Amino acid sequence: MYRAPVEDIAFTLKHVAGLAKALDDGRLGDLSDDLVDAILSEAGRFASDEVAPLGAVGDTQGARLVDGKVLVPDGWDALYRHWAEGGWNSLAAHPDFGGQGLPHMLNVAALEMWNSGSMAFALGPTLTMGAVEALTVHGSEALKAAYLPKMISGEWTGTMNLTEPHAGSDLGVMKTRAERRDDGSYRIFGQKIYITWGDHEITDNIIHLVLARLPDAPAGTRGISLFLVPKFLLDADGAPGARNDLHCHSLEHKLGIHGSPTCTMIYGDGRFGEEAGAIGYLIGEENRGLACMFTMMNNARLAVGMQGVAICEAATQKAIAYARERTQGKAPGWSGSGDKGGMSPIIEHPDVARMLLTMKALTQGARAICYTCAHATDMGHHSEGDEAKQWAERAALLTPIAKSFATDAGVDVASLGIQVHGGMGFIEETGAARLWRDARIAPIYEGTNGIQAADLVTRKLPLSDGNQVRGLIADLKDIAEQVRSANDVGFGTTAERLSASLADLEEATEWLLARLADGNVAAALSGATPYQRLFGLALTGVYLAKGALVTGEAGRDQRLLLCRFAAENLIAETAALKDRVVNGAESLAAARALFA
Repeated sequence: MYRAPVEDIAFTLKHVAGLAKALDDGRLGDLSDDLVDAILSEAGRFASDEVAPLGAVGDTQGARLVDGKVLVPDGWDALYRHWAEGGWNSLAAHPDFGGQGLPHMLNVAALEMWNSGSMAFALGPTLTMGAVEALTVHGSEALKAAYLPKMISGEWTGTMNLTEPHAGSDLGVMKTRAERRDDGSYRIFGQKIYITWGDHEITDNIIHLVLARLPDAPAGTRGISLFLVPKFLLDADGAPGARNDLHCHSLEHKLGIHGSPTCTMIYGDGRFGEEAGAIGYLIGEENRGLACMFTMMNNARLAVGMQGVAICEAATQKAIAYARERTQGKAPGWSGSGDKGGMSPIIEHPDVARMLLTMKALTQGARAICYTCAHATDMGHHSEGDEAKQWAERAALLTPIAKSFATDAGVDVASLGIQVHGGMGFIEETGAARLWRDARIAPIYEGTNGIQAADLVTRKLPLSDGNQVRGLIADLKDIAEQVRSANDVGFGTTAERLSASLADLEEATEWLLARLADGNVAAALSGATPYQRLFGLALTGVYLAKGALVTGEAGRDQRLLLCRFAAENLIAETAALKDRVVNGAESLAAARALFA
């Protein structure tokens, strides 16, 4: 059974991502080290004791559409109520509307724990938090006053409605339409698919954020507007009243995350109300909806990265526990006997140990990348002028890496977890397969990892004329030099391996920036995905080393061992990835003729 790794999470937040320095510098108001520990401890208890036990129920029972109502798995209604009553939905929300105003770092750490317990359950709160953020930044004062307090408290949930059957990730061709009304409201007509927690009976209202196009809107993404469309319209007292003209047409039958209702939503077909059309209210300005939605999507991408970290952690815990109990054969040097008949626990076999250490290293690396991204976001919010710009750019640069590397790691680590279990991993009763099935969606949604790679290369590398990424690489080199200067034999060849991987990263970065400057975008995009992985591996190696450099903290010996393993077994892949970036474009372009 999953147990939240509160100590590892706290250490990474404080000593790798930068929370300890921010607290020491007084950058985060009255937040104290003791309060951080208390929040993480209670979040860990809730995730371990209340969320995790219902994860398997959610998978086997799933969400169901019965007589027009979407029902969630048994026990999830009470679980959600307990979660909302604990104030977890309000951690990072604005205090003016009932939020606690805590750093984003703490919120993503809590998200990791909820998702390790049950990714399907945590998806609902994650979407609500994103909707709250978009409404807080872009909504009118009237909309914020009417909807934010209930959403922040968790009494109402929120969704994000983008995708349509014909559109996928290309929002410029969406067909959902909006019509203006004399009273300032709009009528929404259309169909949206893949709407996470699009309908349910847990809360007495659901607040949908819906992208739609006005009749006179410009073509493409420049003509998209964002609307708030509640399931129930509010009465004069602000309570849910008449049913709005929208409903869940069907639920998707999915590979994983079965407990999460993934809905096809119909807006404005005349099923409810006196007149066809779902009543909606404009968020932001007409034809500026995509900019509003990206406020929600950017942090949602980091939240998806946390899902990858969460699956990594849960799969690693499960595999280690199984490998300690399962016996088979006799490992080299094994001298045990007794009731095990002389057989070794499989954790003693070198190949199993290699898989487990790979899982652990990828988990720790992905966690550090995501938490560091959240730290940059927080520092951007607590800075001004050029410093705020610097932190905002750092967060922007790290976001596609956090989303892609962590979610790829979630799939890879969950797959290794099945392998460690052997045949039992392929049997549903162990729970190892569920983690892989749940993980597989994360590299796809909130912008596929290929889209993240394109964003990283074409939009994020050129920030500040390339000096943002160069500055990050310089920071990473400083850490590698600290490893070299430590002169600790426990690091083995870590310093040399880190320097080599960072040289690979630097060369690939400059090659890509040169291609963009030359206008050869196709060549740059050809290497975007391998570059994204190269970046993630280099960050993993350096951030594990940064943690191993910290003295005076419990567990340093274990961090040192894991750091050296990653440096000497995993990050050498950066050389091959660099070669693919620099030399792979021509052969890729030529081989596309195979599909002609």
